Amino acid sequence: MLSKTYCFGLKGIEGFPVIVEVNIANGLYSFELVGLADVAVKESIERIRASIKNSLLEFPFKRITVNLAPADKKKEGPVFDLPIAIGILAAHNQIPVKTIQDYVILGELSLSGEIRKVKGVLAILISAKKLGYKKFIIPFDNRHEASFINDIEVYSVKSLQQTVRFLNGTEQISPMENTKFLRWKNEITFSHDFKHIKGQTSAKRALEIAAAGGHNLLMIGPPGSGKTMLAKSFASILPDMTFDEALEVTKIHSVAGELNNKGFMFERPVRTPHHTSTLPSLTGGGRNVRPGEISMAHNGVLFLDEMPEYARHTLEALRQPLEDGIITVARAAQTAVYPAAFTLIASMNPCPCGYYGSSKHNCSCTPSQIHKYLNKLSGPLMDRIDLHVEVDGITYDEIKSKDEEESSVDIRNRVNKARKIQNNRFKDYKLYCNSKINTAMTKDFCILGKDSETLLKNAFENLSLSARAYNRILKVARTIADLDGEDEILVEHVAEAIQYRSLDQKYWI
Repeated sequence: MLSKTYCFGLKGIEGFPVIVEVNIANGLYSFELVGLADVAVKESIERIRASIKNSLLEFPFKRITVNLAPADKKKEGPVFDLPIAIGILAAHNQIPVKTIQDYVILGELSLSGEIRKVKGVLAILISAKKLGYKKFIIPFDNRHEASFINDIEVYSVKSLQQTVRFLNGTEQISPMENTKFLRWKNEITFSHDFKHIKGQTSAKRALEIAAAGGHNLLMIGPPGSGKTMLAKSFASILPDMTFDEALEVTKIHSVAGELNNKGFMFERPVRTPHHTSTLPSLTGGGRNVRPGEISMAHNGVLFLDEMPEYARHTLEALRQPLEDGIITVARAAQTAVYPAAFTLIASMNPCPCGYYGSSKHNCSCTPSQIHKYLNKLSGPLMDRIDLHVEVDGITYDEIKSKDEEESSVDIRNRVNKARKIQNNRFKDYKLYCNSKINTAMTKDFCILGKDSETLLKNAFENLSLSARAYNRILKVARTIADLDGEDEILVEHVAEAIQYRSLDQKYWI
């Protein structure tokens, strides 16, 4: 007898439908699984057989053929265990064949018949909903991430036996209730706060602008000046994510199997890969083409501490995603496109000893050593970083000062107000911040007055800026104006934006 069940596979962060066809015929026992399945799928044969028997169900010792259609798409992972087992039981008349065709079924089976959590459930549900699928059976441990999708029926199950009883109508399972996005939002706490950082007013201001507009930032300064602490505190002033942003982030983390116990990402991700990280770990790849650190930082922050210590070819790989907000990972067996619209926060010393340009220490490096060290960062990469800020050490009096520093909560309130302005401005463009607007859009949203235009023209000519740097100055000025609550970009906004492009003239000229 022939049965069909419906499942979904993953390609990148998008799901594609898979029909699990099971045919059982008389003859000597055999179990053939076809349809371009990888090793993990083929190994499911033994898991399924043990699971059915240990669930006190009858396993048919006949000629079993399972086809995963379409046969030309690679199927990966253990997500097909449960639909194959249900298909076998339906083909053996233990479940009504027509009933199982109403559901998309996902889940990994243990030998005891328990259903285990699988990766990418949220991404699959979103893709399946777009294709018109309405009913889903998923593992109980994936219930949290599935509860944020509206207008579908999701049934979470703990075991194969429970699934069979549900499909046979002998056990009632209620569809999951929808979880409101704001339910957990206010529970986010941060371990670092700007109120604990003395001084560094200019660096804090630059970080506020970076958070408000999603701009990339590089901090240059000697060891111990507070660059790392400033970067760690940056997460505490990031704006709240919209539901659409959170959904994008959760999809990526679901595919990577790194979701938190709440099943949803309410907090912007902050990724801090070590400088020994390989190129595939940063950009994505591997045998199964999984997302890399830059995709895991989507809609959040990628922090590169001591940036020149990273391999040059690894840093150069950031150029395309910094410009386009996506990365295409191409391998022999598969090509996947992952989102990579992250904010880059980087820090570095100005020279090998760390004290070149410092007002408090003498540099012991030779000019050639300094030149070699600084040139680990290429001009095109530096051109893609909107804000360059110098961070020098603080004095003893600043450390001992009893003056209270501004807290992250106060800064974050200003950032949220600025980001709300941007969300309203770009609501028809599916953009979330100023840094993501393209060149054509700057003509509509970054209009300058005559005096501002003259100032920017002089800076462009005197600093030998590129067209890319010109556009990034416009976007930073737009963000500064948003922080000030101004509809127009004023001269002071342009002047402040220009000063954040001056350090490359000091160190890289």
